[in-house]
Order: sequence, then C-alpha cells, then structure tokens
Amino acid sequence: MLSTLRDITQAVAGAKDLDAALELLVKQIKLAMATECCSIYVLDEHELVLSATDGLKPESVGQVRMPLSEGLVGLVAEREEAINLPDARQHPRFKLFPEAAEEEYRAFLAVPIIYQKQLLGVIVVQQASSRQFNEGEEAFLMTLAAQLAMAVRGLKQKSVVQHRRQQVLFSGTPASNGIAIANALVLGGDISLEQPEQRSADVALEMERIVQAIARCRNNLANLAQRFDREQDQEVVAIFSALQLLLEDSSLGGEYLREVEDGWQAEAAVSRVSLRYIKQFQMMEDAYLKERASDIRELGTKVLRQLIEPGQLGLDSDRPVILVTKEADTTLLAEFPKGKLVGIVTELGGVNSHAAILARAMGIPALTGVQQVLSANLHRKLLVLNATRGSLMVSPSPAVISEFRLLMNAEKALQRQYVHELHLPAETLDGQRVKLYLNAGLLSGLESEIADGSDGIGLYRTEIPFMLQQRFPSESEQITVYKQVFNAASGRPVTMRSLDVGGDKPLPYFPIKEENPFLGWRGIRLSLDHPELFLVQIRAMLQANGAGDQLSVLLPMVSNLEEIDHALEYFEQAYQELKADVDPNLSRPRVGIMLEVPVLLFQLEEVAKRVDFISVGSNDLTQYLLAVDRNNPRVTSLFDSYHPGVLRSLKSAHEQCVAYGLESSVCGEMAGEPAGALLLAAMGYRHLSMNQGSLARINYLLRRVSLEELKSLLDVALTKRSGQDVRELLREYLAQKDLAAILN
Repeated sequence: MLSTLRDITQAVAGAKDLDAALELLVKQIKLAMATECCSIYVLDEHELVLSATDGLKPESVGQVRMPLSEGLVGLVAEREEAINLPDARQHPRFKLFPEAAEEEYRAFLAVPIIYQKQLLGVIVVQQASSRQFNEGEEAFLMTLAAQLAMAVRGLKQKSVVQHRRQQVLFSGTPASNGIAIANALVLGGDISLEQPEQRSADVALEMERIVQAIARCRNNLANLAQRFDREQDQEVVAIFSALQLLLEDSSLGGEYLREVEDGWQAEAAVSRVSLRYIKQFQMMEDAYLKERASDIRELGTKVLRQLIEPGQLGLDSDRPVILVTKEADTTLLAEFPKGKLVGIVTELGGVNSHAAILARAMGIPALTGVQQVLSANLHRKLLVLNATRGSLMVSPSPAVISEFRLLMNAEKALQRQYVHELHLPAETLDGQRVKLYLNAGLLSGLESEIADGSDGIGLYRTEIPFMLQQRFPSESEQITVYKQVFNAASGRPVTMRSLDVGGDKPLPYFPIKEENPFLGWRGIRLSLDHPELFLVQIRAMLQANGAGDQLSVLLPMVSNLEEIDHALEYFEQAYQELKADVDPNLSRPRVGIMLEVPVLLFQLEEVAKRVDFISVGSNDLTQYLLAVDRNNPRVTSLFDSYHPGVLRSLKSAHEQCVAYGLESSVCGEMAGEPAGALLLAAMGYRHLSMNQGSLARINYLLRRVSLEELKSLLDVALTKRSGQDVRELLREYLAQKDLAAILN
C-alpha cells in the first residue's frame, strides 16, 4: 500500500502540467483500487469542473460543471469530508449528468482534496454493482488525496500562470515593506527532466559545461555524504554514495558525456540519457531494479540544476530582478550584485528569519510564505511585488504597472520628507530624548548609513563577515573588518555581538544539522564549546578598539548565569594577555548580554551583578515566549511581538533594569517598527537599534508624539486581548494625529 501511494504521488509530482497529472492520476487510482471508474473534479472559482476521468465519457471533461450546492460531488466539497454510498441513486443529493454517461454506476466513494484549509477538488471512484467500499479503500483514497494536495495545488497555479492572459495574484506574509517591479529570477525551482532536444553549435563548449556540472554535483553529493556520515546516518550516506557512483564515467556520467560528443546540447544530453534509462528500469519485473528509476530521475535533476541555475545570476546583469526561491540564504543575498536585487519572494521562512532581517537591512521588499510559487514557472516573467500588502502579481497589465509606479513615487516622496529631519535629534514633544542606533552587518555603504543620523551602531552582527568567507577568518582579518566599522562610526559607540551562528544561521564551512536549531547549538553555546574561536574574536575586537572607548561587546543566546561567568573568564583572559603583550593602554570595553531566553527575565538581579547592560532581542524573545518558530510560514500568524503577554514581559524587563541599575536597549525588529518604537518608548526604553531604512521614519515619528500620551496608550494596550487589537489601537492613535501613512 505504501509503495503504491509513493509511486502515484511521485508520478503526479513529476508530471509536466496539471492535465497530464490528472489523467495519470485517474488511471493509477482506478488500477490501484480495482474499480471501474475514477474521476477528478477541480474547483474553478465557485464551480466543480470534471477535469479528468477513466470510466466516464472522455468528451465530458471540461463540460460537466456544477456549483457546490448541487450533486453528491458538491456535497463532498461543501462538507469537506468523504462520502461512501453503496447506491448513490438513493441519496437525495444525487444528480445525473447524462453527458457523462454515468447511469451504470451505483457504488460511490468520493473524498475532498484540501491543501491548508483550501478546497482544491474532489476525487470520485465508482462501480456498477451496488456495494459499500470498505474502510481500507476509503482510508487509501483519503491518504492519497492528502498526499497529492500540495502537488495538485502547485500544478494548478502553474497552469493558471501559463494559460491566463490576465494577471495572476499570489499572497504571502510581508517581511520587508516596499514595492518592486521587475522580472523574476527563479533559483531552486522545479526543473523538468524533459528538456528540449537541441543540437549543439559548439561541442567543446557543451563538453566543458557538462564536465563542470558533473564535478559540482559530485562535490555536493560528497559534502552531503560527509555530513550524514558525521551524524552516523549510514542509510542516508548509502543513498548519496550510490548517486556518486552513477556519476562515474563507467555509468550515467559517461553516458552524458557520450551524448554531448554526439552533438547534443548538455541539457538535452542529460534529459535523453535519463529518460531512456528510466523507461528501461520501469519495465523491469524485479521490484528493487524498478525502483532504481527514481535514482536516475533524482541524479538527472541534480545535474540539470547545475547546468541551468549557475548561469542565471549573471544574466542581464544591468537589469534588476526579483529573486524567487524556496528559502533565501543570507550569503546569497549578501553576495548579490549591487543594484540588481530589488525584491525577494520565498516559499519558506518567516518574517523574522535571518534572510528577512537582512532584506530589511538592505531596504529590499520581501515576501515570505508564498506557497507553491516555485512550481508556477515564473522565471523571467514580469512581477509586481507589493510586500507592504503581502501580494505578488504575475504578468500585470500596463494599467496596474502604472498605478504601482505612482505608489512607489509617493513612498519615495514620504521617505524624502522623513530624511529631511534626520539630522535633528529624536526628541518627543515633551522633551524626552530617545537615542536611535543602527543594526548593521554588511560593510558596504556603512559609512553613509552611519552619517545619516544614527547615534552609533547598536548591533553589529559579526557573523555576516564569517558567512562571506570560505573558512573561519583569522585574527588579523577580523581586526581589519572591525577597524573599518569603528572608522565608519566616526567616534560614536559600537556594540559588537559575538559570533551568533548555529543551525538557523549555518556557516558554509561549518554545517550544523539539528531537528530544532532555535533550541539548539547556537550563539554563546557554540562559542563556549569552541574557546579557540571565541578567544580569537574577543582579541580581534579589543585590538581593533585599542585605547578607544567606542566598543561594547554583546553576548547572544545566553540562557544561564554560568554562561555569563564562563564568557567573562575568557574575556578577562584575552584582555590581560593583550594588555601584557600588545598594548598596555588597551581599553576595557563594556560587556552585555542579549535578553532572548525568557528564563533570564526572572534572574535580572543576578545578571546586573555581572554585566554592564542588556539588549533585548525581541525576535527570539517573542518566539520563545509564544513557542512559535519564526521561520515556519505555517505558524507565522501566531508570531506576534505585540501580543499583550510579550509587551508585559518587555515592560517588566525595563522596570527591573531600572531597579537594578542595569542599562537596557532593544535591538530586535520591533524597535524599527513605528508601533513598536512608540510602545517601547512608553515603557521607558531610551536606546533603540534598527535597520538603516527605519531610522528616518522613527525619528520623524518620535518628534511628533508626547511621552505622556504614549504612557496612557501603553496602559490601554496592556489590557487588550490580542496583538491585532494592540495594532488597531496604535493605528487609531496615529490616524488621529494625521500620521497613519507612516505605518505603510
């Protein structure tokens, strides 16, 4: 049963389009269930349309249509549950469609196809004899429908994009506000094994391409095998090793080369060889050999990806693109050619994933959780990304493009208005000064960003230079980078966070695979387990600062007092060694911790005896308080920094810091949001650190509000039931002050 389910699901997922998938599906289900008729109805707007059948009249496909209020199929869709009848004609909702010639069938079993609460269609099986389908048959069909839902939805969207002349709309979760208009650059999308059979005009060039693609593929497989070997998962290692063997000259790799030598383009060569061998293996009687067809398909797809995708980043280098990918990698975003990337769309990742944070830092509109967007064949299609409203338009009309260009111009005009006051201090109407700092990680453009009105750098993410290397940077290399940061800050304070990597932010040369990276080996935990790396970084920071007073050091992901004590011991060791051996005038910087792990909310008195300050990481603190993975789009709606419980925790943290004489700031994303900045200022926070794109907006806003009003507003917010209620309260307040546009 499991192998049948797998074979059907894989076959449908590999189909070239929706029609082919549905035709294949009805045949496979009919055969697997030994029934006389199988049909699939697909929901089109508010009607169910017969889209494929094996048993009814073929010409009725596309012709039989019914609203959800009619027929047994409509009843299945209405109820969103299976219906199993020994004789369908006896049911009051039975409706006969003569054009389909279904008069002979009596036994009826139908199940809905549902993907994340969205009805996609209905699968129906029928037999002439009157009988009840048994529990096993019903369970099989329901399981199959659940497994197929994602593939069907993806193929349906792909069909809509390819065949509709009107614009197609996708929706997602805004991760970085803004609007972008550009062609799509798809990386990591579906690659069909069926490539055009094109002859080569340059055999030598194609040979070089295929050899390089095989080499890259072999290296990737070797790295994967090595990683799983370290984790002692020998079964997975065996799979990658088998694929590596298939790449040898004596196996499929040699076949690819010979096909290119015969004059075929590299993509065509891989496609021809793969499809030929898949067909041969699928015809074999032996079950084990028959399953090897999937290995050939997987390997062919991997090699094709190495042929097709590496060249895409450099295409039309002078034209901007919107990147469409499964999950944006921070290294990829950081290395993107300057000015080429104007928008990001991902299937995975939450609004507070690290790629989303980097997108905001770069001022690039980003949309996450756009499901099945990779299967829609968007490459090179014109897109309008409205990340502020959470929408992505494919092939928009000229009128829509014109409208969005007007919106972009209006947003630029507002930004110019905000920037005009950026040189003025962020001081409320009743004279309360709030210092605004910059969150930074990339060196490019840092000097101009610092010059644009910040009070310094409140969070320098040292992990980003680590991510851009192919190995751990040396002490001297780190000193060079950190000196550049201090120089860019022009004497203003700089808070450097020690290396904050782990399963959620892996280094390319130090992969970490964990079931739950947010609860795993990351931040200070990793640094304390590798003191040789930690000491090098501390020494580099201290030497870059020298006798100056700019540096503060921030320790991430601290969860207990022992971690603080151990980190301070290493800090003292590095300081004393450098003072004795390198620079007797070396300054001792302040040391603080990130407040991210909720348990420390109850130990701030003890924390205050050890460190000089805390910086609240609102992103992680929120996800740990709410038990929500901020990278998981399925639970994105539950991640809410404005949840009244989170707000009470933030207020309590500040009050305790005041009582214990501990300086406090906020460096999470909440500090750079207009509503968040107002609430944090009302709580008493006077140091807020944010991305460069938020500085002017927050400065402009704080200069137009009264702290006394904000305190009253906070008192009301803390009594609200949900984060949405809090947002609505802030929206009404800003509307009364004619500042509602600042939320866009």
